[in-house]
Amino acid sequence: MKTQSAKSKGRRLQQWFRDLLIEKLEVHPEDIESRSMGAGGEDLIMARAARHKFPYSIECKNQESVNVWKSYEQAEENSGDYEPIVVLKRNNTKPLVLIDADYFVRLHNDKLAQ
Repeated sequence: MKTQSAKSKGRRLQQWFRDLLIEKLEVHPEDIESRSMGAGGEDLIMARAARHKFPYSIECKNQESVNVWKSYEQAEENSGDYEPIVVLKRNNTKPLVLIDADYFVRLHNDKLAQ
């Protein structure tokens, strides 16, 4: 796959996830921005209103073969004070989210406590 095609594929996943967050979080479309391909840092840049509703640092990977460990490490490096997540997608599959196992259990327990 050509570099430009790969970047376009990655951009589509970023934009799809951005649109999903805008819809589900009910935030203004300008509150979540898809970062240009090749730029460093988080893949989605969120304004304060969006970050308050979704306190995660997002890394998107739309590849047929992805190293999940390296992808998660990249998400961690860019996460700052937020929990890193990786949105994974390949052709003909639904997107998945990769998160830290300890964090997942805490999230589950917090939901049960509500």
